[in-house]
Amino acid sequence: MAARNTARKRAFQILFEGDQRGADVLTVLADWVRHSRSDTRQPPVSEYTMELVEGYAAHAERIDELIAQYAVDWTLDRMPVVDRNILRLGAYELVWVDATPDAVVLDEMVQLAKEFSTDESPAFVNGLLGRLKDLKPSLRRE
Repeated sequence: MAARNTARKRAFQILFEGDQRGADVLTVLADWVRHSRSDTRQPPVSEYTMELVEGYAAHAERIDELIAQYAVDWTLDRMPVVDRNILRLGAYELVWVDATPDAVVLDEMVQLAKEFSTDESPAFVNGLLGRLKDLKPSLRRE
């Protein structure tokens, strides 16, 4: 499971970088893959990292709609960039990746919030993703 944990962390970092640079996440992913192949000091980009980033990209508009709809008192653009991208990754994996148990997704995203964000962020991430988990059957509309 440590490999999946690392894959999620890298996928989060790619989403974060894309957000910060105003770049498409698939372009950032391609940059990461290219660098990992040409520089042995760069860690490889796993298949699961690629699946997460590509899956998020395929549903990005819907994911942002869901986060905006269920984030109480926060607009997407006012949300801390770290939290926004943890939520994006978590929402994708929670709603569209059936092979990962919901509890694992929630725990992993809370851990990312603990590692990379503020003291209040783990509760915020857990609360919003918990709401999406409860509504999951009705959220996949395209």
